[in-house]
Amino acid sequence: MTERPTTLGELIAEGYEPKSVKDEVRDNLIEKLKSGENVFPGILGYEKTVLPALQNAILARHDIILLGLRGQAKTRLLRALVNLLDEEIPVIAGSELNESPFAPFSAYGRRMAASAGSDLPVAWLPRAARYREKLATPDVTIADLIGDVDPVKAATLRKTFADEDVIHYGIVPRTNRGIFAINELPDLQPRIQVGLLNILEERDLQIRGFPLRIPLDILMVFSANPEDYTNRGNIITPLKDRIASQILTHYPSDAKTASAITDQEAWTDRGTGGVTVLLGDEVKLLIEEVAFVARKSELVDQSSGVSARLSIAARELLVSNLERRALKTGEAVVAPRLVDLFAALPAITGKVEMVFEGEQQGAEIVAKRLIGEAVKGLFDAKFPPVEGPRTRAETRRRPRSGELDEDDVSGPTTLERAETRRVSAAAPPPGPYDDIVAAFSGETKIVLSDDTPFSEHLRTLESVKGLSDFVLKHAKPRDHYERAFLMELVLEGLVQHLRIAREDLDSTVTYAELAKFNLMRSRG
Repeated sequence: MTERPTTLGELIAEGYEPKSVKDEVRDNLIEKLKSGENVFPGILGYEKTVLPALQNAILARHDIILLGLRGQAKTRLLRALVNLLDEEIPVIAGSELNESPFAPFSAYGRRMAASAGSDLPVAWLPRAARYREKLATPDVTIADLIGDVDPVKAATLRKTFADEDVIHYGIVPRTNRGIFAINELPDLQPRIQVGLLNILEERDLQIRGFPLRIPLDILMVFSANPEDYTNRGNIITPLKDRIASQILTHYPSDAKTASAITDQEAWTDRGTGGVTVLLGDEVKLLIEEVAFVARKSELVDQSSGVSARLSIAARELLVSNLERRALKTGEAVVAPRLVDLFAALPAITGKVEMVFEGEQQGAEIVAKRLIGEAVKGLFDAKFPPVEGPRTRAETRRRPRSGELDEDDVSGPTTLERAETRRVSAAAPPPGPYDDIVAAFSGETKIVLSDDTPFSEHLRTLESVKGLSDFVLKHAKPRDHYERAFLMELVLEGLVQHLRIAREDLDSTVTYAELAKFNLMRSRG
């Protein structure tokens, strides 16, 4: 490995040419685009929207703000920018402001350069140390960001407050020659935002009444949530004007992309000894659909958004429930059941902000409704319509304007047709779910739980007449685990279409006849 230069003279002899951080990021992006390298690994769903806009802003050497709802990978995108920095850059050894050996500007840097000349000692700063971020909160001060006079320094060094050496620099100048990010920018008080104006426009800063002007080489990036503009704060207009590129983020456009993001982020490979967890694609997509349903629900505050963390946490809780069942029953293989989804409720109730109507119903009830709607969507996509085929009376063609209806034609043939239609309307043809619904007539009911062994769970489902045959006919399951899941899906679909009833109690679900269930509830 070639040794790095350790002095300014060695740097000059090697032909090192310094460049600004924005030029550095731009040049490295160009090289990655030329080579076809993935510039932002781990960022999914933004390939055609956010990433091209972000790359354009970098090529234009812009400061950037990412604007979007919670859980849209804004912070992750900002942190990924560090990969566009050089692996290391030379700085004056001991400089707290990462000064370039070619252009010292602080009192310390100037003294070192004057005394050492070409022997000015050089240290190498890695890229990881050149990215810093600050979460904007109402208590952040100008001293935190820019700096202030330090009385302790003045007393220790025996210098007056007019001496530059008594300044304590904030986090922004300490990130000189790097990338500085502020998350949730609207939370920053307006008077503090004003302190950023010079940095963005003139690329310098002033501290207190000091006449010094420190030239900063820095890429400023921000994130903000549109909700914050009205609820907690605002971005002052002059600051917005100085941020050259505003890029809008968004949630995944389809469940498959969302599932791929959850695959990447969720901790599901637990390594529990001897236990195999079967988590099929349909179950993964079903969890994602819960978030998609929430993003459309009238009970959920859409201005707040539904974070991708909902799906991540829900899948982790689902796997935990399977893991717990395997440990209790001693089974070596476990697969998800619909009843397992109730274990994911804590991941939903804590991540969904509701409107007034939703708050009146309660977080858990709303979460169960969201799960129910997601299940209904999967059921409708996989199985025939619950309503069944329409009757002849419903499908009969209506006459066009000026055309006689067949009922207007006199004669016995017309009367016979009318009678046929009457009988057909009174007794519609049997639907595909009639046998399953009939299996719950009277006192018949089944109880499913998330802690019973699979053999018992499957046996309970198979006790419903016609249910297994229906699934085998319409879905072609790969194994018994998938067959059991699809049988549950049919029952839940019939509940959502108001053909049978369901009652939840702790971790058990009871399916029963709808009329009988309603009667029992009314008496209770």
